[in-house]
Amino acid sequence: MSVHFIGAGPGAADLITVRGRDLLSRCPVCLYAGSIVPEEMLGWCPPGARLIDTAPLSLDEIEAEYVRAHAAGKDVARLHSGDLSVWSAVAEQMRRLDRLGIPYTLTPGVPAFAAAAAALGRELTIPAMAQSLVLTRVSGRASPMPEGESLAAFAATGATLAIHLGIHALGRIVSELRPLYGADCPAAIVAHASWPGQVILRGTLADIEDKLAANPIERTAIVFVGRGLGAEDFRESALYDPDYQRRFRGR
Repeated sequence: MSVHFIGAGPGAADLITVRGRDLLSRCPVCLYAGSIVPEEMLGWCPPGARLIDTAPLSLDEIEAEYVRAHAAGKDVARLHSGDLSVWSAVAEQMRRLDRLGIPYTLTPGVPAFAAAAAALGRELTIPAMAQSLVLTRVSGRASPMPEGESLAAFAATGATLAIHLGIHALGRIVSELRPLYGADCPAAIVAHASWPGQVILRGTLADIEDKLAANPIERTAIVFVGRGLGAEDFRESALYDPDYQRRFRGR
């Protein structure tokens, strides 16, 4: 018996990985975050599978489900939105499983920022202009930000920022970043990336707040800020330059 942590992707049911789908189809028990995992994805589960929505459950209650499945010798598919490596709350579950001696696996998923970038139709790294992407958030009820991991500190590098879980603090985000990036710096908001109700707002640090006020979004959104978001007149990558020598190109 194993608990299989599976990144369910950003929302669209067909953005789960093939490995994740196949694991779902073999597990007689499935725990899923019903508030952010699409119901359509449960269609991959086998007939008669025990389906448990973890949205109203505490960590202790989730652990009890793992113990119950372990005692019955039944594999568990544990669906988390996005990818498991960031803001997934998987670490504390793995720690408990380690203490219990229950084995587990991890299957990555399509991260929300990647789906949001696709929705924007943008590459987030632009030659000679933007080569770093910072995934970050702002302090909230769930967890404070560690000392030193501030928006200003990241903005000082000029990197493109993908700010998760911060739509409620857009005013603060703009006020902290505007002096560093400039009022004309491109900014964008993508809410519910890849879902049927996906919303995209484009603007700059000068007007993105007004655009949000005209199109209210309450949650499940990423705020992007960076010069690369509006780049048009940029140099082409040397990767495909005919004069660039690389290993797989004939001489």
